[in-house]
Amino acid sequence: MTTDAIMKLCDLVRKTSYAIDVYHGNGYLEKVYENALVHRLRKEGLGIKQQHPITIHDEDGTAIGEYFADIVVNDVLLIELKACKALTNEHKAQVLHYLKATGIEHGLLVNFGSYKFEMQKFIRSQAAE
Repeated sequence: MTTDAIMKLCDLVRKTSYAIDVYHGNGYLEKVYENALVHRLRKEGLGIKQQHPITIHDEDGTAIGEYFADIVVNDVLLIELKACKALTNEHKAQVLHYLKATGIEHGLLVNFGSYKFEMQKFIRSQAAE
């Protein structure tokens, strides 16, 4: 996917997430926002995987754990959602580790729990691995 296409996709997710934040406000559990975002992105015709499994492997390829990405869009954008007062370094590390484990290049971290809408974009750097 081209840089321009991924930026347009991120912009659509940002606008959709912000509209959800405006309509629902803060205070719900993360799952409510996840379901709302999945619903609205599917209405846009996007390919959505919700609670997509991520297997973590050791250096020899042995599976050592499993996590679940909140949302994967068109197999090119990973979205991790939060409903907390503020994003932390642990939340950012979670997104970066999910990107590394999946091989997906682009990720968004969206927080619906703060009084101010928060969203951060991440790009996995192969050089950092």
